[in-house]
Amino acid sequence: MDPTAVEGTDALDPDLRESLDAPADAPAEGIDVRDAPAPKPLTRTLETLESLPAETVLLQRNDRVPVHLFDRLDERGYRYETLERDGEALTAIRRE
Repeated sequence: MDPTAVEGTDALDPDLRESLDAPADAPAEGIDVRDAPAPKPLTRTLETLESLPAETVLLQRNDRVPVHLFDRLDERGYRYETLERDGEALTAIRRE
């Protein structure tokens, strides 16, 4: 298993998905970029999104709200919602 992957249970947790306005029935993938130096979280997230099927929700776990990512997501037509909890930021990203 990829050591930077978000635990599958987090990516599939229905309560977390509801909090992040992510469809409960959509497939999900997760990445953990908490320890990655800038700009790796941004580039890794965008690269991962490009490789995912359109219906898949990406759950990014970061140590901060990824504000520099948001403009890039807007430009590419993605919806996103971020939840801060327990000293980290969880962002669900999906195509509109």
